[in-house]
Amino acid sequence: MSETGRESRRPMRRGPMGHGPMGSGEKARDFKGTIKKLLRYMGEYRAALIAVAIFAVGGTIFNIVGPKILGKATTKVYEGIVAKLSGVGGIDFEALLRILLFLMGLYAVSALLSFIQGWLMTGISQKISFRMRAEMTEKINRMPMGYFESRTNGEVLSRITNDVDTLGQSMNQSISVLITSVTTMIGVLIMMLSISPLMTLIALLILPVSSVMVMWIVKKSQKFFRAQQEYLGHVNGEVEEIYSGHNVVKAFNREEQAVKEFGELNDALYKSAWKSQFLSGMMQPIMQFVGNLGYVAVAVLGSVLAMRRVIEVGDIQSFIQYVRNFTQPIMQLAQVSNMLQSTAAAAERVFEFLEEKEETNASEAQLLPAAGELEGFVSFDHVRFGYDPDKIVIRDFSCEVKPGQKIAIVGPTGAGKTTMVKLLMRFYDVNSGAIRVDGRDIRDFDRAKLREAFGMVLQDTWLFKGTIMENIRYGRLDATDEEVVAAAKAAHAHKFIQTLPGGYQMELNEEASNVSQGQKQLLTIARAILADNKILILDEATSSVDTRTEIRIQKAMDNLMRGRTSFIIAHRLSTIRDADWILVMKEGDIVEQGNHEELLAKDGFYAALYNSQFEEIA
Repeated sequence: MSETGRESRRPMRRGPMGHGPMGSGEKARDFKGTIKKLLRYMGEYRAALIAVAIFAVGGTIFNIVGPKILGKATTKVYEGIVAKLSGVGGIDFEALLRILLFLMGLYAVSALLSFIQGWLMTGISQKISFRMRAEMTEKINRMPMGYFESRTNGEVLSRITNDVDTLGQSMNQSISVLITSVTTMIGVLIMMLSISPLMTLIALLILPVSSVMVMWIVKKSQKFFRAQQEYLGHVNGEVEEIYSGHNVVKAFNREEQAVKEFGELNDALYKSAWKSQFLSGMMQPIMQFVGNLGYVAVAVLGSVLAMRRVIEVGDIQSFIQYVRNFTQPIMQLAQVSNMLQSTAAAAERVFEFLEEKEETNASEAQLLPAAGELEGFVSFDHVRFGYDPDKIVIRDFSCEVKPGQKIAIVGPTGAGKTTMVKLLMRFYDVNSGAIRVDGRDIRDFDRAKLREAFGMVLQDTWLFKGTIMENIRYGRLDATDEEVVAAAKAAHAHKFIQTLPGGYQMELNEEASNVSQGQKQLLTIARAILADNKILILDEATSSVDTRTEIRIQKAMDNLMRGRTSFIIAHRLSTIRDADWILVMKEGDIVEQGNHEELLAKDGFYAALYNSQFEEIA
């Protein structure tokens, strides 16, 4: 990160997306709009979803018919018992067996259709999750650096992991339950009407009560589900940040502060999660109570109608079962409402990420010449830039760099040295002015091709989990093993690599903590040497190595930089005395420029910086 604005752009402990603290009072955002986006996103799987609906409806219908047929079996048993008690007959077991076998067949077909529907829906939800993760991963590579510098890693990762997982799981359950519940309600209503319209009317009286309760609970719980997802991202970010910097936390005895900050975020997550889960948990007991009231009323009325021979005895058993089947989908729909809230909250965060502003390329982006054809002429023409438009870091920067020159950029911390490098790489675009490569504005080039022209070694080393050979080869993926070893030798890394267990095949862990900081720096330098780019950027490239190794690396760098345009950012001015041109920056402006001898002769700001590094401490 640039020295300038390092503190001002550090992620703050803010609410989601930087909009201030989120509390339980914040309402959910565009629920309908998010669901519409999700439905459009699922359009690719329209045929599979139609198949899911058909199998779900089919399985539900076969299941609905079951109680009516079971009622026929109950009537047969009742009539047989009455006949036996009257001495005029008995139970017709043959007819009863036919009814039961037919019923078993219905239930078997229903189970098969439901199994197929579940299998299809699981595949759809996982494909959508897979597609979302892939698109979000690709999106990351197209987003500006400013997005990631204003958010914690955990918040970004939470969208790719927690939100996508929540979306996939809730979508898998909610769509299936929604289809079967609606089908069940319609089918059961038809079957109830076929038995007794009067009993159906009594049973339907529970609907207004149920609907009012469901709407009230959904309205109350809706705002808490999004807060739960948001704070989960903040908690993940806090854990990731503290874990990755646990050595610093311990060194400064900030364990209590870390626990306090985590506790505040964890408490906010607890409150939003508790409220959402409590309200959703209230639905089942409330709906069950209302359903039982309807069940009692139906049982009493059914007995009266059976005694008057308006319906059969078996119809009472069927109707009671239908009443229970009728209240069950109402409870399921209530649960689906909560799942849809979770789905919408997660989907909204995913779509927000996918719709974030990307790095822009010119409408007709040019391609840079091949590395061998690139001359390496670089110019800064009255560059003005600020991470925040109201806080300008670079005020008026102009410089002409000829091909093959070694340009050093020096100055105190916060002068804007690293910022210039970020502008050159188009991690950010200038507010005004222009940066040109070979006479063409870099904003006219494709960003990816522009960055291929640059080799970079940063002060903050980055190595990934993998072998040393793989980490060095990252600079040029088609490099042979011999070329990797040659690059390591040029960077003076070969000797220490041979002493490691496994040599070039040694596996670095996730933090690359099984090698020293200086060794990590040597590996990144080897990676830059292997890349063999026309323009080089060295941002404190030797800051983490000892003086003797620094001298050896400097010799290797001199060979590497020969014939290439090089930008060197350095605090130790002794390392850039042989630079062709030195730019001295102070508060975003170039205050002096020239070679080492000329600047010392001026006895100005550069001379003061240089001499201060050799003053004896009293």
